[in-house]
Amino acid sequence: MSATPQPEPQQNHLLAALSPEVQTRLFQHLELVPLPLRSVLYESGRPMRHVYFPTDAIVSLQYVMENGASTAILVVGNEGLLGISLLMGGESTPSRSLVQSAGYAYRLPRQRVKEEFNRHGQLLLLMLRYTQALITQVSQTAVCNRHHSIDQQLCRWLLLSMDRLSHNHLTMTQEFIGNMLGVRREGVTQAALKLQHLGVISYSRGLIKVLDRSKLEQLSCECYSVVKKETDLLLDYIPQRQVITNTDAIPTATLPKP
Repeated sequence: MSATPQPEPQQNHLLAALSPEVQTRLFQHLELVPLPLRSVLYESGRPMRHVYFPTDAIVSLQYVMENGASTAILVVGNEGLLGISLLMGGESTPSRSLVQSAGYAYRLPRQRVKEEFNRHGQLLLLMLRYTQALITQVSQTAVCNRHHSIDQQLCRWLLLSMDRLSHNHLTMTQEFIGNMLGVRREGVTQAALKLQHLGVISYSRGLIKVLDRSKLEQLSCECYSVVKKETDLLLDYIPQRQVITNTDAIPTATLPKP
């Protein structure tokens, strides 16, 4: 039985967008790390030591209240990175970064990415564009949570998650979804049942499969399309580069030592 191939750094759109020159400087310092479901990358108020570039995982940034209640304010997958506040002068974040779909990410020590950022070159421009996309998603999430139904919020959240995966399913309990959306589990149950009855999704034993993507988009509010448009603008801005075949030109990233 063949082993699962190691994810490539270029599976992350931001890493793929960097010029060969910048890749040469950064890729030798990349470390591939597994991101298990529900693992925490950053905790609120604690020092951030790395920046993470997901390849096939999805991470939610959650704001956690004093009473323990939480709400996801944005999701990040292979289109972006975790740890943008490090590049904006911060050393910690007020939110918690929680893995909502398991996979892998490449991480860079904060000093390495800061050194490249402070060159005021390509990485700086790319991060500014990416920050704009994050601001749009956070703003639209706040509007959605205030003005739209749980049904619409669930559709938006499922669509954003599907956009960041190469398959059409998620492993997720209703309680976990409720924590993501900041609503009661009962509300998630009712919303999921409605989508099942309409043939949009199937949901069994924590496995959600999207069966009708177009119908899911119709049932979602405009918040999804606003966020998707801004993300698409970012990806359109990113130059599409060929995967480099000269392995001597760019040092390979390393796996963590056991």
